[in-house]
Amino acid sequence: MVQRKLVATIFILIALSLGTVFYYDINFPIGYDGYFNKDYYGQFGPLAICVELFIAGYYVFKKHSKANFTLALFGFTVLLDIFFNLIGLFSSNIPLYANIIFVLCAITSLWMSFANVFDLGKISFWGALWSFILGNLVELFFNYL
Repeated sequence: MVQRKLVATIFILIALSLGTVFYYDINFPIGYDGYFNKDYYGQFGPLAICVELFIAGYYVFKKHSKANFTLALFGFTVLLDIFFNLIGLFSSNIPLYANIIFVLCAITSLWMSFANVFDLGKISFWGALWSFILGNLVELFFNYL
């Protein structure tokens, strides 16, 4: 129980600290035209990943039944961001230091999710597939579409 809450607290603190940094990096437009620009919405991608990490940490802390799903969703989103950046589909908006932190958290969260480390309920095949699909949609929405 102590390890579960410690890991969850670390995830929440990372999400809050990086989310604050990413929020202050957002450039809000002056006129109405800027709000309908793809570049404006692309700035919210790193913030969305922080929200996913925060929700996953909160669910792990509360021992929620959907914790493994949210952990897998976060892990797939981060790894897909890096993968899409490597193959040249888009350029990632996440700085290098945040990418390193996110990758460490993503690998840990995927391991915790699929190994059911904290006995939060095994993730089903359909849950894993759905988290992979949602991770793709999040990445493509903020970076490509």
